[in-house]
Amino acid sequence: MSGYRKLSRTASQRKALLRGQVTALLYHGRIRTTESKAKEIRRIAEGLIAMAVREKDNYENVTVTAKVARKDAEGKRVKEVKDGKKVTVYDEVQKEIKKDSPSRLHARHQMMKVFYPVTEVPASNKGKKKNTKSVDMVAKMFDEIAPKYASRNGGYTRIIKIGPRKGDAAMEVIIELV
Repeated sequence: MSGYRKLSRTASQRKALLRGQVTALLYHGRIRTTESKAKEIRRIAEGLIAMAVREKDNYENVTVTAKVARKDAEGKRVKEVKDGKKVTVYDEVQKEIKKDSPSRLHARHQMMKVFYPVTEVPASNKGKKKNTKSVDMVAKMFDEIAPKYASRNGGYTRIIKIGPRKGDAAMEVIIELV
């Protein structure tokens, strides 16, 4: 007996399906799917959430000095003439960044292997590429989802049966974050 459901797909198709469904579940909070797919999604999602909870505070804040190009009122870079060449003027700025510990960095890489890129489209611009923004799912895991489940020991998802599907009578469920 295998340790996972094959879902009548090849390995690459199954991996792509589960990655897409896990990404959708963690982005939206709930999805509608079949029971067997939901049970496989639950395995992956709960592992990712547990990893995020374990590593959520495993970083240190570090102050670094960065060179940033000076910009004018229109947002264009300011240039000076030095030795007959136009050169961009840079200012030094102090920035505070999060420096991940090695275990958190490893967890971040493991999550990036699962998540597909998510693009958020504002409701006013449906169907247009303008003003879309990319969502960092790994940051969402560490900053939003992990603190929510910090006091919980597993059981981060819930499966609710909603009945058989009309076309093929497959048992449909809603899988959601608790």
